[in-house]
Amino acid sequence: QEEMERRMRAGEFTFDDFLSSYRMLRKMGPLQGVLKLVPGLGKQLQGLDVDESQLARVEAIVLSMTPHERAVPHAINTQRRRRIAAGSGTTLDEVNRLMAARKQMAKMMKQMGKGKMPSLPGMPPAGRR
Repeated sequence: QEEMERRMRAGEFTFDDFLSSYRMLRKMGPLQGVLKLVPGLGKQLQGLDVDESQLARVEAIVLSMTPHERAVPHAINTQRRRRIAAGSGTTLDEVNRLMAARKQMAKMMKQMGKGKMPSLPGMPPAGRR
């Protein structure tokens, strides 16, 4: 757990970290209910429908990766992405979106590790309310 926190602060957010975090959230119950518990997000997410089947597809994509691919995401080239899509029963576009989301998450974690609070889409930047 501490090692994962250190990596996240450094912006080294791997798919193993992602999968671990995702599974922890799922144990807490339906994601819609969990997100409502986050201060400030409850009102922002009103009317947002969290598609649990989409989350299952994300998990399938990550589980279709080799341990090396999960640990070293930048090693996943186009050929590997195609294999991951075929193995997970998803499309190349879905794999590409997940890759982009992980990269964005790593960037956000790195900013938070440096003491900066990144703004979330649809929310005012921190300190400017």
